[in-house]
Amino acid sequence: MIINSAVRLLDKASEKYCDNVALTDENGSLTYGEYKKTAMNVAGGLLQYLDKSNKVKPVVVCMKKSKEMVCTFMGIMYCGGCYVPTQSDIPLSRLEKIVENLNPVLIVYDDTTKEHVLSANLQVKCVSYDMLSCSKANEQVIEQIVSQIVDTDPIYMMYTSGSTGVPKGVTVSHRGVVDYAIWTSKTFGFTQEDIFGNQAPFYFDNSIFDIYTCLLTGAQMNIIPESLFMFPSKLPEFIRDNGITTIFWVPTVMINVANSGALSLVKMPTLKNVLFCGEVMPNSALNVWRRDAGELMYANLYGPTEITDVCTYYIVDRKFDDNEKLPIGIPCENMKAIILTEDGKQAQKGEQGELCIGGSGVSLGYFNAKEITDKAFIQNPLNPYYHERLYRTGDICYMSEDGLIMYVGRMDSQIKLKGNRIELGEIENAAQCLEEIENACAIFDSENEKIFLFAETSHKLVLRKVNNELKKYIPKYMLPTELVCLEKLPHTANDKIDRVTLKKTYITGEIQ
Repeated sequence: MIINSAVRLLDKASEKYCDNVALTDENGSLTYGEYKKTAMNVAGGLLQYLDKSNKVKPVVVCMKKSKEMVCTFMGIMYCGGCYVPTQSDIPLSRLEKIVENLNPVLIVYDDTTKEHVLSANLQVKCVSYDMLSCSKANEQVIEQIVSQIVDTDPIYMMYTSGSTGVPKGVTVSHRGVVDYAIWTSKTFGFTQEDIFGNQAPFYFDNSIFDIYTCLLTGAQMNIIPESLFMFPSKLPEFIRDNGITTIFWVPTVMINVANSGALSLVKMPTLKNVLFCGEVMPNSALNVWRRDAGELMYANLYGPTEITDVCTYYIVDRKFDDNEKLPIGIPCENMKAIILTEDGKQAQKGEQGELCIGGSGVSLGYFNAKEITDKAFIQNPLNPYYHERLYRTGDICYMSEDGLIMYVGRMDSQIKLKGNRIELGEIENAAQCLEEIENACAIFDSENEKIFLFAETSHKLVLRKVNNELKKYIPKYMLPTELVCLEKLPHTANDKIDRVTLKKTYITGEIQ
């Protein structure tokens, strides 16, 4: 069987691992055989609505995070379409903007999202999951459709926030996903014995790791209840009780678990692999995991949404001091990473520049947005001989003497204050070295030329004393001028620190 599309992975898994548990959520489980049957039924229902002349066939999926949502993704692919996942409580204004940009064939909802979706002013057909899943699949028709998919066709679109307020639909190909699943399974040695503890929402690209690595290897994906992440001290118990072997979480969740103290109280005998991506992982939190959870396989992965989830990785092979930088490592297979200086030349070792990514995992661009696609996806300036696309990440990096890529920060978070170039991430990393601070975020108020440090802490901290401690790690010109102490930093739906809300609440005053 030629793997021309990612849904072929489900075909193979349903044959090879038919009776293995494939998907588990708080309401039950599906075997790989049941997984395929459900997806095929969804496809049978969808074929009533999809126009065979429409090559792209985008279908928006607005459902509660569940095994049924994953089956819907597969059903869409069996129809030759591409899925567009959204959060179940997506703001209606954002949903309307996505629909305007996308002009989707359908929106699929479930019982929990029906009222929300149908209350929006959408000029598009909306269909319930229950109706689709009760349909009967015509296997010959579906096989004919799947056989005509080309590996460069889109498999999914994920919408990120645009600087103009208009969401951008990152469009990823089947080839990118299949290559990525092959790389993850080969690099980390996953097998059908593994159980993945899924944290990432399905509209966040980290979920690609869980969904497709499991499909390729026959492993089980256990969808951890979203409510459980509000109680981080309970997560080690879930890992223990469900035999989880592998987690791929955002650092904020790992920080919260480390700060809860639960790692020293709860043993997780089945856990073998701890991977993280999406933010900078502070070594102070990683060292708590290494001390209390044991010497497991820890890996720092890196990749923006415009790449098929991840493009570089570093398997942690030694202890790092709290104030050291953790490498983002080396390129994944079939990917290349080039650090370019402002004049378009390749940076030398130790020289900072913008990280640009090439290879099969680079997305097809932003859907229906040629102008911004052309700015972000460029011709490789080092290659004058043929067309070679690179994605400009906007991240400042450098290559260490031992050949590892080191992340410095965002181009838009590097500031200049009184002639000094300052990386806000360096301030955050220093703040997380302080015992009283559990998590930190630094934001620059350009109008008043002030650095705000937002500290997640249960203590009453004084700026003067905090800066006195910070002097041990950063120079005086980098010290924050304002300190805001919060019991909990706000998070986005992806469980990253919500910098926009912090700025609007405490700096610009847009949120009262």
